[in-house]
Amino acid sequence: MKRYLYDQIVKDLKKKMVIITGPRQVGKTYLSKEIMKEFPSPQYLNHDNENDRRIILQQSWRLNTGLLVFDEIHKMKNWKVFLKGTFDSRLEGQTILVTGSARLETYRQAGESLAGRYLHLRLLPFSVKELSNDLAPFDALEKLNSFGGFPEPFLSDSEEEASRWRNQYYSDLIREDIFDFSRIQELKAMKELVELLRYRVGSSMSYTSLAEDLQISPNTVKKYISVLESLYIIFLIRPYHKNIARSILREPKVYFYDSGFVRGNEGVRLENTCALCLLKHVHYLYDVRGKHAELNYIRTKEGKEIDFVIVMEGAPHKLIEVKLSDKTPARAMHYFAGQFKNTQSIQLVHHLHQEEHLAGIDILRAGDWLAGLEA
Repeated sequence: MKRYLYDQIVKDLKKKMVIITGPRQVGKTYLSKEIMKEFPSPQYLNHDNENDRRIILQQSWRLNTGLLVFDEIHKMKNWKVFLKGTFDSRLEGQTILVTGSARLETYRQAGESLAGRYLHLRLLPFSVKELSNDLAPFDALEKLNSFGGFPEPFLSDSEEEASRWRNQYYSDLIREDIFDFSRIQELKAMKELVELLRYRVGSSMSYTSLAEDLQISPNTVKKYISVLESLYIIFLIRPYHKNIARSILREPKVYFYDSGFVRGNEGVRLENTCALCLLKHVHYLYDVRGKHAELNYIRTKEGKEIDFVIVMEGAPHKLIEVKLSDKTPARAMHYFAGQFKNTQSIQLVHHLHQEEHLAGIDILRAGDWLAGLEA
């Protein structure tokens, strides 16, 4: 399957070095090797491979290579200094593609600057939009709810194989990647936190409540949550507010990059899948289109809440409520539609016979609408 960032990466490589980040096993290496076919004499070098690591350290790759792909290069000491020097001294017509696990995203933001030398793209799991050329939107959404959007479990078409993959995937993440961020005695608490969060998808996340459940401090919970975000296990959606500081102080909602890992009914998994599709959409707008796009939710002190709001240039652009089968507009939708008169109000319904427009609110088929997003 041709991934959604393929053409953009090829285009960007003609301008600068490209850095791809994203969750483990989301398809970064596969995508890189497919892109290699577009360049003369490409060379793939993985820092985890002993022979490749020697070539990287000695800089003894072929002189005529049109594309150098460095995988897991962030494990190399002073890797950003290395990339800076390699990019600045490269031969004419030679370009560089860098991929790695989620740790690359964290390390990319600190230390030696690569400013002006690279373009950054985030590769996320399959979405309804990305699958729309091969599956009907309704079927794509159904399958994403069951298997999640990571390529291996999704393409397996087997609940058993997907479960086996998931067990191994999260065991490896906790044993390897989380250990890089935390002390070994913290792994048990981190694992317990992940289990608690699986049951709290779509709900406001109280650090104090989680701290009480885990018998640790709220600040420690915040630290662990930050690690889980950095590793692309979870993502947080924060409440929209014109005052950014107030928004940060309010409780976020938590979602998983893998909808198949969520504990909950079909409606909860649907909300998680929609959240990931929307996040992928705003990331694409930011990374590729250069637009200042964010994904938030809205809640008042009185408890009126909308699942999601797409914010463009700091202002609400689309209000979105997600329902499994209820086509009656949510009461909060009426309220916020009145508050944001120039903003489209949408209720996405997975099982919907007919689309309608009621009192300023669009009642739309979830799969069809998600298939029309940017990514």
